[in-house]
Amino acid sequence: MYPPALVMPMKQELTSVGFEDLTTAEEVREAIQDMPGTLLVVINSVCGCAAGYARPGVRLSLQHSKTPDRLATVFAGFDMESVAEVRKLTLPYPPSSPSMALFKDGKLVHFIERHQIEGHNAAMVAENLMKAYDKHC
Repeated sequence: MYPPALVMPMKQELTSVGFEDLTTAEEVREAIQDMPGTLLVVINSVCGCAAGYARPGVRLSLQHSKTPDRLATVFAGFDMESVAEVRKLTLPYPPSSPSMALFKDGKLVHFIERHQIEGHNAAMVAENLMKAYDKHC
């Protein structure tokens, strides 16, 4: 498990722009299951692709004309319980961090895996998300 001093600034990059920090399985279930509307969940990470592409790309995507109704985040290697719950709800996709899941009315409708983030710049990540927003939000 990563130390809080390392993780908290990385969490704040998303919570400062409106992401709810989910730390328990119950919070994840309440946020996703049987909830109307759209929810973007970011599985955050300490890796370089999270810092260079994922978090900046997510933030950039929020400048789009359509965005999810709600935003939430969990942190791999730190929020063990909530990450495990999100990963159950994103099957059949394998565990991946960073990654991003868009839910609509409690159902997974779009998923971005780590391999779709690595080697792509923040604008490309944002474009992927914005296309999903246009389709589902």
